Amino acid sequence: MTDTQLVTIDDIEAAAEVLDSVAVRTPLLPADTVSERVGAPVYLKPEMLQRSGAFKFRGAYNFLARMDPELRRRGVIAPSSGNHAQAVALAAKLFGVPATVVMPTTVTAAKRGGAERLGARVVLAGKTTADRMAKAEELVESEGFTLVPPYDHPVIIAGQGTVGLEIAEDLEEVDAVLVPVGGGGFSAGVATAVKARCPRARVIGVEPTNAPKLSRAREAGHPVKLDHTAGLADGLLAVEVGALPFAHHQRFVDEVVTVDDDALVRAMRILLDRMKIVVEPSGAITVAALLEGKFKPRGPTVAVLSGGNIEWDGLRELLAG
Repeated sequence: MTDTQLVTIDDIEAAAEVLDSVAVRTPLLPADTVSERVGAPVYLKPEMLQRSGAFKFRGAYNFLARMDPELRRRGVIAPSSGNHAQAVALAAKLFGVPATVVMPTTVTAAKRGGAERLGARVVLAGKTTADRMAKAEELVESEGFTLVPPYDHPVIIAGQGTVGLEIAEDLEEVDAVLVPVGGGGFSAGVATAVKARCPRARVIGVEPTNAPKLSRAREAGHPVKLDHTAGLADGLLAVEVGALPFAHHQRFVDEVVTVDDDALVRAMRILLDRMKIVVEPSGAITVAALLEGKFKPRGPTVAVLSGGNIEWDGLRELLAG
C-alpha cells in the first residue's frame, strides 16, 4: 500500500471539524501515582468520558456524517463486541436514522444494555468477529442497511485519529503515546496524527497477551489471522488486524507490547483506588503496560484509556479479589 492511500493528517483535521461541538474533547489528566512508579510524567487521555463511553463515537459519527443522506435514512448496521455498537447507535440516534447492531452471544450486559438504551436493535451472532461480520453482511443484503465498519476504513480511522490530534495539541512536548490495539483503526489513527504533529514522539501499541494480532502481523510483514483469542479485554480480541490499519502501523507505530489479564485487573484497581477513574479492562491496558514495565518512558508520556463501558456488577466481579 502506498503512502498516497494512507489516511493523512488533513483527513484527521477534517474529521475534527465534523466532530467539533458533537464529540467531547477529553482532557489530559496528570497521573501522579503512575508517574511516581515509572519515573516519568504520565498523563491519561480518558476516552471513557467520550459520548457512548468510548473513543468509538468519533469514528462512527464521522462515518455517518459523510454518508449519502438517502442511504443513511435507510439505516445502518454495525458488527461489534460492544463499544462500536454503542457508538453507531448514538450516532444514528443523533441523525434520526435506525440502527441495528450485531453483537456476540457473550456480550456483557453493560454493552448490550447501552446499545439498547440508545435505540439500537440488537442481534446476537456467535462469538467471533467473523460471526458478527457474516451476520451483518447478511442483513445488509436482506434489509438494505449500510454497514459501518468497526476499524478497517479510512473515514473511521480519521475519526479515531482525532484523539491523537488532541494529544499533540495539548502536550507538544509528548515523548510517547501508548494506545490500545484491537482491530487497529484506533491505534492507526492516533499514530498517524501523533507522528504528523510530534514526529519525535514514540507510539506504542498495546494488545492482550492472548490476542497478539499486531505482534504476529509485524513478525510476518502482513496481517495474520489468529486461530483464537481470549481474555478480559473484550474490545481488543479481534483475530486479525485490518489491512489498512496495518499499513499505518508499519509506518507510524514504533513498538508493540502485550499485557496479560492479571495486569489489567491490577491497573483497573489502581485507576479506581488512586485516581477515581472507572475503566473497562480494554481501557486499562495502556496503564497496565506502564505499571508492568512493558514500556519504560523517558519523558512526558500519554496513556490512552479507550473506554469505560462496564457497570457495577461486572466491576465488582472483576475487582472483588
